Amino acid sequence: MKIAIGSDHAGFCLKEVLRSYLQEQGFELKDFGAYSEDRADYADFAHPVAAGVENKEFDFGLLMCGSGNGINMAANKHKGIRAALCWNAQVAELARQHNDANILTLPARFISEEEAKKCVDLFLNTAFEGGRHTDRVRKISDFTC
Repeated sequence: MKIAIGSDHAGFCLKEVLRSYLQEQGFELKDFGAYSEDRADYADFAHPVAAGVENKEFDFGLLMCGSGNGINMAANKHKGIRAALCWNAQVAELARQHNDANILTLPARFISEEEAKKCVDLFLNTAFEGGRHTDRVRKISDFTC
């Protein structure tokens, strides 16, 4: 499984923890930055991760910033991306089961490393249920103004 990962400066430390955690499990990762805690804009990392998932270069994306909101909003600008802001494992599991989320977004300042690892584990190992959720998910991408 190929995973694109990225964060801004506020998510850098958590990104490094999760990057190591996933590499130890044998996942293939591409780190899109940030590469330090120096100030960085979340959109600069959200867009390449989302583009990689959107273009099917990666199976999933993993993003984090301080609150998780900014980086999540930027990723969701991409058609076909369903980035889910998750703060606990149950929400991460439901994001996959019911929403077929393809990017997990974490609020680095508001989640423990342990809970973040649980979120990642469930997100990557939970299948989309389909069924009644299929039409709902389709309506996300098919909407036009």
